[in-house]
Amino acid sequence: MTVTTHSPGETDALGKALGRLAYEGAVFALTGALGTGKTVFVQGLARGLGVPDTFYVTSPSYTLINEYPGEFTLYHADLYRLADSDDIESTGLYDMLHGACVVAIEWAERISAQDLADHVAIDFRISDEGARKIRFVGYGQCGDNLLRELEKNIKECLWL
Repeated sequence: MTVTTHSPGETDALGKALGRLAYEGAVFALTGALGTGKTVFVQGLARGLGVPDTFYVTSPSYTLINEYPGEFTLYHADLYRLADSDDIESTGLYDMLHGACVVAIEWAERISAQDLADHVAIDFRISDEGARKIRFVGYGQCGDNLLRELEKNIKECLWL
C-alpha cells in the first residue's frame, strides 16, 4: 500500500491513524533519506498510541532510543549512527523487539530483516512535487492484518 502526503500535518495524521490501530508487540521499520518525514510520522504514531502532549517526540539521533508512555510504551529508535549488529545489540533494541511495547525504528535498513520477524516496513520518498510517497509492506500475519485495518480506516485521515 502506498499513501501520498502533501504536508507534515498529513504525514503526522497518517502516523496517528496507524497508532490508533497498533497492538502490543507491533514493530515499525522506517526507511528513507534524511528529511523525508520519518520523525514526523513517529510523532503522529505516538499521539495515536496515547502518548500525552506533554511529551515532545523528537528524533533519538544522539540518544539512540527514546521511550514514551502511552497505551503501550513506545520505543523510538534511530540507527543512523550505528555501524553493525554489535552496536545495535548494545542499545538493548533486540530485547525491546520482543517486549510488551510498540517499537518504531528509523534507519531500519541497518538491522537484519530476520531480527524483525513480524513487522510493518514503511519507506519514505519525496516525489518531484515535494509530496511524500509512503509505502507500507506487512511482514507476517500481524503486520498484514494491521495494514488491512489501516486501509479500511484510512479515510479518517482528513486529506483523503
